Amino acid sequence: SSPGTHSMRLKKITLHGYKTFANPTEILFDSNITAIVGPNGSGKSNIADAIRWVMGEQAYSVLRGKKTEDMIFAGSNQRSRMGMAEVSILLDNSDNWLPIDFDEVLITRRAYRSGENEYHINGSRVRLKDVHELLDRSGLGRRTHTVIGQGMVAQILAQRPEDRRILFEEAAGITHYRTKRRLTMDRLTKTRDNLTRVRDIIAEIEPRLKKLEKQAEKAIQHDQISAELQDLLRIWYGYSWHQGVSKLVDARAAVAHWRQVIDKTNALIEEYSQETAALRQKQADLRAKLAQWRRELAALEASRAEMAREQAVARERIRSLKAEQDRLEAEIELLTE
Repeated sequence: SSPGTHSMRLKKITLHGYKTFANPTEILFDSNITAIVGPNGSGKSNIADAIRWVMGEQAYSVLRGKKTEDMIFAGSNQRSRMGMAEVSILLDNSDNWLPIDFDEVLITRRAYRSGENEYHINGSRVRLKDVHELLDRSGLGRRTHTVIGQGMVAQILAQRPEDRRILFEEAAGITHYRTKRRLTMDRLTKTRDNLTRVRDIIAEIEPRLKKLEKQAEKAIQHDQISAELQDLLRIWYGYSWHQGVSKLVDARAAVAHWRQVIDKTNALIEEYSQETAALRQKQADLRAKLAQWRRELAALEASRAEMAREQAVARERIRSLKAEQDRLEAEIELLTE
């Protein structure tokens, strides 16, 4: 339990790929549950290790391992090994024993065979430091004995009374306040030392106060002169600024004017380009028609020449037939006589 009247209650733990828990396993802790029992090798110690692990334990020897990979399911005859281990614990925070504004707090740790670890609080990824700070402020930090494994009881009983007192103070959450008190006392001592040093400095500089007062008067005069100079500079800079603004306005107006001229010129160029393209297209069309007409004229010339040849042949044929007719008519006349 945590300091004061608040008490910690674990509502649920979920394991997946952690040590022997290859399948997703969810264990609910009702208010009346006080123990987890089972035969040897059933994984009871692994559940305790999982609680330590998800709360940010970094000493793998405490978790009965040597490295991150030892926390991940190593495989069996029935299943191949897994590449990730994940454990989540759900804590009841309805009485605000944890300094976070949630009625339930879900802490998750995820590890990969590469050695990378991820931490989440209520679904948001956080740093290991954030998990430690949350638990430390509740008295449930790394150094408290929230989870006591096998063999630790005998080890505790064999300790010296002073060591056992430290252990009980850690378990009760007193160490957190002792640490805060020690830090506060250290700050108080440092503040006292600083105060003593300030007093020594004041005693040292008191004889120099008159000299410093004269220097202060000169400094005041210097400040006055500097202020007047600043005023004059502001006036000059203001005048220069207005002059510059006026020139800038004129320059921008000139730029705008020439941009309009350029835009109009570009528009005319575009218009002329379109007209030129249209004329070139028309010229190409006319050239195509001229070429077609020339081909047709050549065809007609060829046809005319052919017809002339045929006409000459026909004339020769007519002449020949006329001569034959005259001969036949002469023969007929001879026969009739």
